[in-house]
Amino acid sequence: MYVHYDFSHSSDTRSYLHMAAGRFDSARVTHRYRVLVPTAAAAVAVPVAKLYARVWPQRPAGLWPLRFAFYLVNCLLLAAAAACWFNAARYSGAAPEAALLGMLALLTSRWAVYGAGLPLTDSLYLLVVSLGYYAIRRKLGGGWALVLALLLGPLAKESFVFVVPWLLWFGRPALSWPKQLIALLLGVGALFVVHRWVDAQIGAATNQAVSNAFEHFQNVSYSIRRAASPKGLGELLSVFGFFTLIPALALWLQKPRQGKWQPSIFAHIGPPETGLAAVVAVHMLLSGDLGRMGYLFAPAFCVLLALCFTHWRRLTVR
Repeated sequence: MYVHYDFSHSSDTRSYLHMAAGRFDSARVTHRYRVLVPTAAAAVAVPVAKLYARVWPQRPAGLWPLRFAFYLVNCLLLAAAAACWFNAARYSGAAPEAALLGMLALLTSRWAVYGAGLPLTDSLYLLVVSLGYYAIRRKLGGGWALVLALLLGPLAKESFVFVVPWLLWFGRPALSWPKQLIALLLGVGALFVVHRWVDAQIGAATNQAVSNAFEHFQNVSYSIRRAASPKGLGELLSVFGFFTLIPALALWLQKPRQGKWQPSIFAHIGPPETGLAAVVAVHMLLSGDLGRMGYLFAPAFCVLLALCFTHWRRLTVR
């Protein structure tokens, strides 16, 4: 993905490459203020550029060092998100081996490959959602993760506004509302500063970003039609691949035996996961990119898989 991707098909990747090079006027308004990953990649690219030509002399100079820097930054962020999945599964009652297997299963998704190999910012937003879910699962002791999510979220993606109610409500055991609001205000303040700085650099109108945000609501009808089409259904099923069938199979295997219901292996799954599914659904409707947004459910789906792997003997032994 990192080496062979055709950038002519993706305006998103070109926008972030332009931003990392300091050319905000060449970036789409949708991406213009998501500066954290491009800035980190630009910083990493400085030492990388000095060694890149020596290691890979067959590749011409130009964007290769910057693309490699994005690759390194995104791999690190995706690894941090995966660590959140693993620990959330452990706090949900999964065995260590099962949590590890669930985490690795989700990293085989095509969207993990996209997020790691391409100059995008999906990895940071996935980390934000994963930190929030980890804090909700850990409860006491997870306040630091919730603070990070609320600080980074506004700068990671504008649609974080739809994640905030979920974090505020289900994150209460990890961090009280006053502390959550302080962290959120700091994150929003940082976003305001970035907006002012970027707009000053390129002379953009302040209301441009607001009108662009409202334009995303036009994608709702398109997303619904796409989800109802055979191609859209295939895209949804391909988010987690054949692993999608495992929780469904586990539910079927939990049918009554000898007239008695067995204790559910999903006893710890409930409102937080349902709330996250609703948040992800909103992202899918507004984006129109069903599979890419559907991967945001990875933290909760990892827990589902890990619980299935933990209790597979109880499910299969009659």
